[in-house]
Amino acid sequence: MSSLSTPASHPLDPDAPGPLLVLLDPVAKQADGESMRIAKDVLCGGADCKVALPESPSELDRVLSHRGRRRPVVIGSDQAVQRVLQALHRQRELGADPVGVVPVGRPAATGSVRALGVPPEPVAAARAVLGGAPRKLDLLVDDGGGVVLGEVRFTGPRQGRPGGWRSLWAKLAAAEQAKGPAVEELRIEADGRLLADIHQEVGRLRVGMADGVMELSLRLDGRHQLHRVATLSVTGRAFGYEADGVPLGPVRQRTWTVHAGSWALLLPPG
Repeated sequence: MSSLSTPASHPLDPDAPGPLLVLLDPVAKQADGESMRIAKDVLCGGADCKVALPESPSELDRVLSHRGRRRPVVIGSDQAVQRVLQALHRQRELGADPVGVVPVGRPAATGSVRALGVPPEPVAAARAVLGGAPRKLDLLVDDGGGVVLGEVRFTGPRQGRPGGWRSLWAKLAAAEQAKGPAVEELRIEADGRLLADIHQEVGRLRVGMADGVMELSLRLDGRHQLHRVATLSVTGRAFGYEADGVPLGPVRQRTWTVHAGSWALLLPPG
């Protein structure tokens, strides 16, 4: 169940930011409740805030759809930011308001938002939300409704239990360094052009974004390739991938499209 509260507003302060909807990540709250409390106190001390702890996708959808003029602010991990952007995308509200982020959680769980320029410390990040400037950013959206802030990395077929994802990637990376690329049966198409078929040796495939396009880093038949494209489709038997470090799959097919400048992130001015 969500926990909602509305601290006192700041109607007499002309420099106060607009009203905020502060969304708490339940996982980050358990991992580092003190940092979350500090960030929440800074935000509520500088703006009219409504605080919510959505514990399901449907609850998140409901809270966002009833936010009114409030800008969404996420206190939590990359995955929590992904969930909020996915919900805004579903509601066709992705570019309606800039999004604020205060990273809370393990460094590995907040690496994507920090790479986008969000300060790593809770107080500095909260102040950036209150006094920062919006910066338009690109987003990768897949045909399953998922979003990617920074990078997709392919991890191969899923083996064993869910906890084996990262160990599998480590094994693939070690095999690549020691014996050349690991064979992966994938059909890869970019902008409708075939880059690799299932009989070819695909060793590494990583996807990022820059200047409104996808940047593909591909090792095919032992040779490294770089491509700049707008759409990527991958088909295989059952492959896994990581979106911003979050393991997903297995799937047999997935298509990603770049949505250039589709959302805005509040970042420190200058």
